[in-house]
Amino acid sequence: MKKILFALAGLLILVACAGKQTEAPTTAGRESVTNDTISKEMKQQNMQEVQAYLKECGAFFIATADGDQPRVRPFGVSEIINDRLYIMTGKVKDVYKQMAANGKFEICALKPSGTEWMRLSGTLVTDETLAVKEEFLNRNESLKSMYKADDDNMAVLYIEGATARFFSFSAPERQVIF
Repeated sequence: MKKILFALAGLLILVACAGKQTEAPTTAGRESVTNDTISKEMKQQNMQEVQAYLKECGAFFIATADGDQPRVRPFGVSEIINDRLYIMTGKVKDVYKQMAANGKFEICALKPSGTEWMRLSGTLVTDETLAVKEEFLNRNESLKSMYKADDDNMAVLYIEGATARFFSFSAPERQVIF
């Protein structure tokens, strides 16, 4: 039953993300806001908002490119460490190989209500810092049975040049950057 619900949730996300795309308003209603002109405080606030959204959704789906073929798979953990939003995976996985070959990605996260979702895009950058890997594992104890900070498999990647677009069936689209 859980597998069926998970499959249905994935299908709903894909359908929602395939909907009509419109031009998003800029952050906080400002004209021509770019990642270069936004304050560090606003970037941090936006990153925290995105992180809270991902946590509320639980599972989120990340799209990568495998040559000319898109690939989508579920992820479940993200953390803000040293003023960066990170995800993690294993280096032996195809998803990591795709991210290493082309850092561009898109995440789609659907809230449990099924009526609100977020699309997050940017570039993923691998971080080999041992302290970051250790902190990620300390915040996600369940991963310690599969990964070790000093193994050659654990990959933590932070998001650079992020744009998050928030959608709802009952509210206008909104966008934040960090």
